[in-house]
Amino acid sequence: MTETTVPTPQTHPIPDLTEVSPTAWRQANRRLLAKALSEWSFETMLEPVALDDGRYRVDLDSGVSYLFRARRGAFGAWRIDPDSITRVATGMLGNEIEAPAWDALIFVRDAASTIGTDPATLATYLTELSATLAVDAARITEKGASAKDLLAVDHIELECHMTGHSWLVANKGRLGFSASDVRCYAPEARQPLRLIWIAAHRGLAEFRGTPELSERTVVTRELGEATVSGFRQRLLDRGLDPDAYVWLPVHPWQWDHAVQVLFAGEVAQNRIVPLGESPDQYLPQQSIRTMSNLTTRERYDVKLPLRILNTLVWRGIPPHCSLGAPVVTQWLRGFLERDAYLTEKCRTVFLGEVASVTVRHPYLDSVPGVPYQHLETLGCIWRESVASRKDPDERVRTFASLLHVDADGVAFVAELVRSSGLAPREWLVELCRTVLDPVLHVLYRYGVTFNPHGQNTLIGFDAHDVPRRLFLKDFVDDVCVSFTDVPERGPEPDGHDHVLPRKHPSVIRQHVVDQIFVGHFRYLAPLMEEQLGLPETEFWRVVREAVLDYQRRFPELAERFTEYDLLAPEFARYALNRDRLVVTRYVDRALRHALYPNGTVPNPLADPAIAAR
Repeated sequence: MTETTVPTPQTHPIPDLTEVSPTAWRQANRRLLAKALSEWSFETMLEPVALDDGRYRVDLDSGVSYLFRARRGAFGAWRIDPDSITRVATGMLGNEIEAPAWDALIFVRDAASTIGTDPATLATYLTELSATLAVDAARITEKGASAKDLLAVDHIELECHMTGHSWLVANKGRLGFSASDVRCYAPEARQPLRLIWIAAHRGLAEFRGTPELSERTVVTRELGEATVSGFRQRLLDRGLDPDAYVWLPVHPWQWDHAVQVLFAGEVAQNRIVPLGESPDQYLPQQSIRTMSNLTTRERYDVKLPLRILNTLVWRGIPPHCSLGAPVVTQWLRGFLERDAYLTEKCRTVFLGEVASVTVRHPYLDSVPGVPYQHLETLGCIWRESVASRKDPDERVRTFASLLHVDADGVAFVAELVRSSGLAPREWLVELCRTVLDPVLHVLYRYGVTFNPHGQNTLIGFDAHDVPRRLFLKDFVDDVCVSFTDVPERGPEPDGHDHVLPRKHPSVIRQHVVDQIFVGHFRYLAPLMEEQLGLPETEFWRVVREAVLDYQRRFPELAERFTEYDLLAPEFARYALNRDRLVVTRYVDRALRHALYPNGTVPNPLADPAIAAR
């Protein structure tokens, strides 16, 4: 491997909360209020009623009503104008008073009884919302780079300019982080950091890797010979055998807040020994727990547990994931990288999770029913970096970045289209081909799906900003296989340990529906209509045609097109915000919970005219 050391970019930390203006706070609230109304209406927690004047009204059990203007979109989506929202409440004289509404926290309090949440859940949810608003208001104060300027930004730094999950309202809750932690460790802070390396005794820890990788190879690749020698000497100076330990990186926040607390006895007894800081600097991706190497970019990305609650789950690493990552990567490579359509026609890149370390807690690991947040605090997964697999002139950006809108309201996707020189429809055709062809091929040919959401899916662009190929990542945690027999998959990796969830084909299909169509295209379509003049009905015609093009190319898979039917009249609706507020709440669970459907939504791929209704 030829390593390229890149100078660390200059950083500009977001403003402290004390520097945020009241105007910025109100603007952040107004936007979040519109998002909450939109997403809660989409999830049918609220039921807006159309008024004669073109507005909609939501009446709440608290006696308060909210009125607004909105446009409807595909899958029953709502797109609410933030500046149109008013709040109607009873005044001192018993009359209705209508006033402009901007406070998202007041709205959540007003709506609590209507949506069916309880006081304890409401209090914690308001904490998540307040943390989200603090970051959003700071970003408004900062203003940040323009969408046009972001065209020249490397994919690692571009991640730090994103604004969070499009669907989830409280998308930067990060329960467990203090305000200072956010300014040090959140992606939008853009603060490079060094990882702490530790040695964990082999009685606690286990290394696993793909066949070509030994434990020593990974450690040397990540640290360099000089640092490895220095760390070995530190162990020898304490009278310890360096080879009796497995080495791994730890996030500095996790070392301070979780490892030295939960594993205090192991640290005190030299079963866990701090070695020192990494020579390289890292930046967090949007998931916060995945770190990208800024200094030597061909080195691995590293996924590290953080004991914070963010976007529905505790951000640890389950032991079955760290143990299973290399074997799942090797299994996928075994058939996907021998598939000529994927490798030669699509040139798809599968960023393998090639090595891992699993550390189990010496006491809690054997106790049935322990909440999972306590069992996922130490370990790591090394993943191939984008820099190690991309072409020299290729520009790689996350799928999620297409939805980014700058402080002036300009969408990143609009700048990409303008830069390409293509008409918006032509550019969308290239995007759909790039994203859908490999995802559909893996689905139909192998009965396998990734979880192709905005962060797991990256797009390689040519020098003219035209989408050309797909990069996929996050295998062991998000790959699912159908429980039907698919000979093309060959022998599967499950042995004594269960590493691959098996699901009904309709659920396998839903991964594509929720993450690409509902979770991404539902937002991209109106953006392209508003900023590029491409009608939403035409957008969905292009997407539908991309699916049909693939099916015409592989008629021998006709039975599977029916089995994983993407042109069905409707799909199940999964309500992410409702799950937090009404279903799972903040109960500390032994296992990550499964989402359950909440009604259905019409499918615009069955009939693009649906998008206009």
